[in-house]
Amino acid sequence: MSTQPHWEHIYTTKAPGQASWFRPHLKTSLSLIERAAADRSARIIDVGAGESTLVDDLLRSGYARLTVLDISPTAFDVTKARLSRLADGVEWLVADVTQAEFPAHFYDVWHDRAVFHFLTSAADRAAYVQRVALSVKPGGHVIIGTFGPEGPVKCSGLDVQRYDAGSLHGEFGSRFRLIDSLKEMHQTPFGTLQQFLYCFWVVE
Repeated sequence: MSTQPHWEHIYTTKAPGQASWFRPHLKTSLSLIERAAADRSARIIDVGAGESTLVDDLLRSGYARLTVLDISPTAFDVTKARLSRLADGVEWLVADVTQAEFPAHFYDVWHDRAVFHFLTSAADRAAYVQRVALSVKPGGHVIIGTFGPEGPVKCSGLDVQRYDAGSLHGEFGSRFRLIDSLKEMHQTPFGTLQQFLYCFWVVE
């Protein structure tokens, strides 16, 4: 996994909304989370949350048990300031997801948009999947968004892995039953297009 100094540099040199992955509202992610968890008491973790507004929209939609994880404390400072007092109701984890410790069978929904594709090492990918399998409840849902087969080959100066639904599902294995997959064209803040792929699983 990339080091914390790299991402601290990204978040200290780019204003909120200037990163290539930014969009004002993650409508696809929110739709899939609502599909996974109609119950607003569901425990949801957003991995690689950074300065994303997804946590704002989830709170606005009534979800109350939210955990957000990112390797950059600077990114979280921005999000906490934006949320103001609402930030007190969110659990904030500053960690490398491939090394973090998670409670067993705890989350109902694991969401990640644009972290997994940075894991170019097979060992890092295996560590990530191991943590998902441990921490998501049986019957819980996993939502992963990565660059699709026609997406960029680099992002923020780093190499990335691109996936179609079959290859991404292959990284997760038989415990994860693929319910759906979809592609989305993301327009960056500077007008270019990036193809994203989302996979939506239930954990068995």
